[in-house]
Amino acid sequence: MVNTPPPGRDTHRPRHPGGVVEGVDAGSLAAALDLRPGDEVLGVNGHPVQDVIDVQFYAADDFVSMAFRRDGRDHVAAAPRAEGQPLGIEFTHPTFDIDIRRCNNLCPFCFVLQTAPRMRRTLYIKDDDYRYSFLYGHFVTLTNLSERDWQRLEEQRLSPLYVSVHATDLAARRACLANPAAPDVLEQLRWLKSRGIQCHTQLVITPGLNDGPILEQSIRDLAKLYPAVQSVSVVPVGLTKHHKYGHRANTVDEACVVLDTVEKWQARCAKKLGVQFAHATDEWYLVTGRSLPPIKDLHGLALEENGLGQVRAFLNEWRRVQRELKTMKGLRKLAGRRATLATGTLFGPVLARTAASFNRFAATAVNVAPVVNERLGEGITVAGLIMGRDVIRQLSGRDLGEFVALPRVMFDHPQGISLDDVSPLEIARALDRPVFLADRMGDVLDAFVGRNPLVFHPGDDSIPLEVMRAGGWAVEKYL
Repeated sequence: MVNTPPPGRDTHRPRHPGGVVEGVDAGSLAAALDLRPGDEVLGVNGHPVQDVIDVQFYAADDFVSMAFRRDGRDHVAAAPRAEGQPLGIEFTHPTFDIDIRRCNNLCPFCFVLQTAPRMRRTLYIKDDDYRYSFLYGHFVTLTNLSERDWQRLEEQRLSPLYVSVHATDLAARRACLANPAAPDVLEQLRWLKSRGIQCHTQLVITPGLNDGPILEQSIRDLAKLYPAVQSVSVVPVGLTKHHKYGHRANTVDEACVVLDTVEKWQARCAKKLGVQFAHATDEWYLVTGRSLPPIKDLHGLALEENGLGQVRAFLNEWRRVQRELKTMKGLRKLAGRRATLATGTLFGPVLARTAASFNRFAATAVNVAPVVNERLGEGITVAGLIMGRDVIRQLSGRDLGEFVALPRVMFDHPQGISLDDVSPLEIARALDRPVFLADRMGDVLDAFVGRNPLVFHPGDDSIPLEVMRAGGWAVEKYL
């Protein structure tokens, strides 16, 4: 890729397969066009479409013509689009041309390269697709874009993007990516800035690779591009027991140094830019035992999916639940009731303290069971990577009380299964206990009083569709 794509447009437009319609919303533009499930959308307003982004971009007009194929025959339908009228098309797949762009780097800390053997096929695919960055906030490296891709970014103003920088120094970044041909990310970010495209960036900190002065330089360089670069998330490296490249996780002392560096730059950026700009993910605070920053320090940025502000949001919600418990009618009915809350070992101490406080308020006997990640290794401590079989193995035979609550994020997959393909229903059957899914303590209270719909009983034949929809499971990576 050239760092600054040449002007002009490539007039050669290869024919792409269309997008297959899965659902149509009532009252939407798609309904007005009489689109139906199974139709294959081929073009919008005379433009061929290769993904849902194209459809949204070219349909943003007062009058929309849509070409589609139904039962092997091509059709064209047209209709005016009212102001604020939703497009209303759900596609079976957000990209029509290929399933996803593959990564051309070999980062030594890449989680895909550390995945345990004999897991599902999709976990071994290294995705690096700028379209998923725009649509779903996936972090990408920008190392595999063609000139056409850069032209499209400019034409459609796909903003914001989420960029894995790791280091702004070119030699250090190429070492992080194990890609000697990786382009200069600062030139790429400047190109995006000049075209009004914003980015969120991240640095995955690996000891000896991009910490120390490299980390300082990266934050300094990225801050110079504010507000086009909206933020930089500083993330600790995660290494499984299957890691083969000789790196290691940050020690507690190293984590303290990283936090000191981030906090120093937060103060500088707040003074110069009016925002803290650099943010350390929750894990740094949990590992070092330092107090978590308030949510307001994120300045409204939605970076929870990257591990920022999740624990503080959990604690803030717990304060709301405490107020509810103080005024709750029938609170005495909870006295003596028992349950088990499972989580990852990193969050275990926080959840244990919160559960103890819950017990003091409600006179319950809620127990916390941190689950060790045996499949990936004890160094993998986050709740989202807990294995279903580890839950079954470590909780079997224990006095679990009347139900088990599991982190909802464990099953953040379209089919509602854990990384090792275990469903909540399988866990409920294996433990012979109802399993509830929970994000916050309010979900646990709802489980006790019958308000939590995300429940799986050992005797259930299947998972009801309404439970799947209520769970809000994210679209994985459509692999």
